[in-house]
Amino acid sequence: MTTTGSGSTYDPPADPAHGAARAAASAAAGRGTGPPLRTDRRVVLVTGASSGIGAATARRFAAGGWQLLLSGRDRRRLEETASGTSAVLLPADLAAPDGAKMLAEAALRKAGRVDVLVAGAGIGWAGPFLTMPHTDIDRVLFLDLNATLHLVREVLPSMVAAGSGRVVLVGSVAGSVGVREEAVYSAAKAGLAAFAEALRQELRGTGVGVTLVVPGPVETGFFARRGTPYHRSHPRPTSPGRVAAAVWNAVAQGRDDTYIPTWLTLPARVRALTPRLYRRLLNRFG
Repeated sequence: MTTTGSGSTYDPPADPAHGAARAAASAAAGRGTGPPLRTDRRVVLVTGASSGIGAATARRFAAGGWQLLLSGRDRRRLEETASGTSAVLLPADLAAPDGAKMLAEAALRKAGRVDVLVAGAGIGWAGPFLTMPHTDIDRVLFLDLNATLHLVREVLPSMVAAGSGRVVLVGSVAGSVGVREEAVYSAAKAGLAAFAEALRQELRGTGVGVTLVVPGPVETGFFARRGTPYHRSHPRPTSPGRVAAAVWNAVAQGRDDTYIPTWLTLPARVRALTPRLYRRLLNRFG
């Protein structure tokens, strides 16, 4: 089973109607919904907003008075996230070849701008790499890395032209240290971290910032749905709300990186400074 990094499942239907459903979702994103907005509020586009970290982040920005543009594959769950807000729903399937482009176009057409992009959509896969189907390798890499890069590429020019904005990339501690039986997920998140660092350097002086959010395990349906419960004593899972608060604070403070919890910076430092010691500790306690 594949599962999203934010805790919601991504199980592509096997029936032929999936292609039509995907096309419909992409078309809906391309059209947008209703006339353009007229708002003086700051605008945030959140992907993966159907559940987990994405949904919690959306609610936190709504509480802060922002105009929400919410994207995900499941419109019903997006509606639950948007309940009580003025959010605009932009259902989209980022697995479609043109999904990122159509979502970005719909968001910019609807709101005229995106002040902050929170790229939280993605999937994971648990199990030995030797048994991982090639199709799942491609799917994890495409959704967790390729689709995110394409979406940023589509949204970024308007931010640079405006001289302000922030891209928030939801990574994982797996991308910092590597996690056994999550090899491809770790690789995708490591690529996202490298992308964040490189892009941040390129954007210096433009007024546009890049934040990498690095959570540890989060209390969502991720582990139950993948069929492998979380059994480690440390780190203990944190709540989606705590991650959402960290995202909010990072945007407010213009932070480049934020780890949840903050002590998760330690394993990455140990790995960088003393990789042999790190691997011995990992073999014993990991």
